[in-house]
Amino acid sequence: MAKKAPWITYRPELKVLDCTIRDGGLVNDSRFTDDQVKTVYETCVAAGIDYMEIGYMNSPKAFPKKQYGPWRHSAEEDLRRVVGDHTAKKTGLKLAAMLDAGGKSDWAHQPLPCKDSVLDMLRIACYASQISEAAEMLAHAHELGYETALNIMAISTVKDAEIDQVLEIARTTPAKVVVVVDSNGNLYREQVDHLVKKYKKALTGTDKEVGMHAHNNMQLAFANTIEAIILGCNRVDSTMMGLGRGAGNCPTELLLGFLRNPKFKLRPVLDTIQNTILPLREKLDWGPSIPYQITGQLNAHPRFAMAFRDGDTPDDYVQFYDQMVTEE
Repeated sequence: MAKKAPWITYRPELKVLDCTIRDGGLVNDSRFTDDQVKTVYETCVAAGIDYMEIGYMNSPKAFPKKQYGPWRHSAEEDLRRVVGDHTAKKTGLKLAAMLDAGGKSDWAHQPLPCKDSVLDMLRIACYASQISEAAEMLAHAHELGYETALNIMAISTVKDAEIDQVLEIARTTPAKVVVVVDSNGNLYREQVDHLVKKYKKALTGTDKEVGMHAHNNMQLAFANTIEAIILGCNRVDSTMMGLGRGAGNCPTELLLGFLRNPKFKLRPVLDTIQNTILPLREKLDWGPSIPYQITGQLNAHPRFAMAFRDGDTPDDYVQFYDQMVTEE
């Protein structure tokens, strides 16, 4: 057997967050069945994964319950129906939910105090222009007793000077993790290098970790996640079979197969992919395709490709390319 390269040896401080249900919910309006969510939850426990992001905590006013499934709102009764009286101490897995800045979350009233919830972490997602609101949300979540993280979305569209300003504010928040989020799947290795180093430098002297959340428009999500890990990123996101919005995310099965932490077990993930995720392929569209490649290369939001894929000519790649270039 070949010797392992030194930069992929066991690193106990590196934590994996599986967001199959949360990011995958952007493909099916969060309409997973209880059995599907419970299976992913039990798989994360069996596989030794550190965190599972079970859904959004979005406002029912912004995302009506008639249109969206329960994992878009993550109400406590829905969570407990699936995970019972979950505790991280009992399972080794921490549960997270995501709140969006910008009026999508009724964040002042939705989350219960952490002691009354099965959730352990709240992740706040914001665009650079929403950082002030995100800072308030993080402070509120921290006061409620939650571990917190900050996901700065669509970072490939933000200029360096603005990133510096955002990170200056992020440094003052209680967030334990600040995540590089490649929402458009636009980043190459050199950009990942630049951003991870920038984040680490900005957070020097704090106890904050840098995270990576990659999208797979140009089939670089896994490679970019590995690059972030090599540079010292200790919090990484993934989804089973890459299930996630548009082109999807870094696949959990690839990530666990790459890492050398003996606590991670690949077989439970493969079983769930085979019996739970793979059947979703028959009715849901996600994963790399040429329209998503085009939006990634143009640094455009994947919503354009998603809308085109839902149209009458989803494989007319020339038409989509001409349309995107013209609009650009």
